[in-house]
Amino acid sequence: MSDQKPEQDDAQAPDAMVAPVVQESPDSLAVPTRRQLLMGGAVAASAIVSIRPALANTAASVLNCTIPVPDQGRAGNFIAPSGQLVPSGTPGAYPGTGRSFTGEQVKQALRGGRLPGTGYEQNQAYLNYIRRLQRGTSGFTCYASLQMPR
Repeated sequence: MSDQKPEQDDAQAPDAMVAPVVQESPDSLAVPTRRQLLMGGAVAASAIVSIRPALANTAASVLNCTIPVPDQGRAGNFIAPSGQLVPSGTPGAYPGTGRSFTGEQVKQALRGGRLPGTGYEQNQAYLNYIRRLQRGTSGFTCYASLQMPR
């Protein structure tokens, strides 16, 4: 009589390749074989390999998105120090940049840096405008994605 240990696979059995071998314990609970555990690990590893590049692409796209200051629909307005849009020529307000800032530039400015080509007060006004962006405004999705924890 040759008793096989539970961790050995029955490679000589003709139907070993057709159906997975499941050892039955005395309590009739299915115990997976070593082969089944290894196959499950291989599936999990391939899922990780597939998901990681997608997450990396997402992070890169967030930093490459753009936020116009102000958006194209309000390009003629100035930006008050509070971040509100005001009519052009309002004293103490700053004209729009006429360009967009990238997510990376905004992220650095929110951490204490400056937006390119701005002085301190102008930078603060533009950052306040960006913080006040609402859904439906150009640049809102980019700003919201910068706020997501990684």
